[in-house]
Amino acid sequence: MQEEDKEKSIEGLLEDAKEYIDARVEYTRLYLVEKVSKVFADVVTNAVVVICFILAFLFGTFTLALFLSDVLGSFTRGFGCVAILYLVLALIVYAGKEKYIEKAIINFTIRNYFTKLADKDDEDEQKIQHQ
Repeated sequence: MQEEDKEKSIEGLLEDAKEYIDARVEYTRLYLVEKVSKVFADVVTNAVVVICFILAFLFGTFTLALFLSDVLGSFTRGFGCVAILYLVLALIVYAGKEKYIEKAIINFTIRNYFTKLADKDDEDEQKIQHQ
């Protein structure tokens, strides 16, 4: 009788272990789907924002060039002034790139990542408390 009970206990343990592994695999799959979908949504929305900024920048540039053309009486002068403005801006960015701009971008990215990570932890805690 005891050997039968042991076999049932071992079978029960094996069945519980199999169910646990299946549950962990399913959880991991769902977790990965959630992460991939969040990354995809983030990429798509950021791409739309970047495209809108680029379009606004281009139209603003043409507007400025046309305005300066009217003021200076020549399309060449108006568009030339805008070109010189961007050349000066490019030189300023190049000069301050390593010291200011790269550090700011790195800090912004890290801060953004940890904020999202903290938000995810808060969501997980709320889910656990409501169960």
